[in-house]
Amino acid sequence: MAATPPDSPDDTMSATPGAGPADAQRQARYSYLVGRLRSRQITMEEATELFGVQQGMLRASETARRALMAASRAVPPPSRPPLRELPTAAPAASGSDDFLLLGLLTMGAGAGLLAAMARRLAEPGPVPRGERTSRSSS
Repeated sequence: MAATPPDSPDDTMSATPGAGPADAQRQARYSYLVGRLRSRQITMEEATELFGVQQGMLRASETARRALMAASRAVPPPSRPPLRELPTAAPAASGSDDFLLLGLLTMGAGAGLLAAMARRLAEPGPVPRGERTSRSSS
């Protein structure tokens, strides 16, 4: 293989983005695994490793998003007289990330259905009985 795999999927989750050579090696491994997946030459072990890398990326993204939200809440508001506050709805637990994942799942299911339909349409089927008799009588 061109690159060596990380020791475990936990190694992919521990580093922060831009951590240096380890991050560059992890990114290269991720690109390699995605390339193998696209060319349909991936092994089960590589697929498991790719899943771990992707889970690590999602966790790192979620951690960064939470840190950003915490930092934005820590900033004191400007010193103006308070306006009458409007009631606000409670923020969603994970908001748009859930919709992104649901959208990806839906797109994957749709792509699978389209592939199955295209394959079925490409296969020549048996000629219906009514068409056989009408062709032979003409």
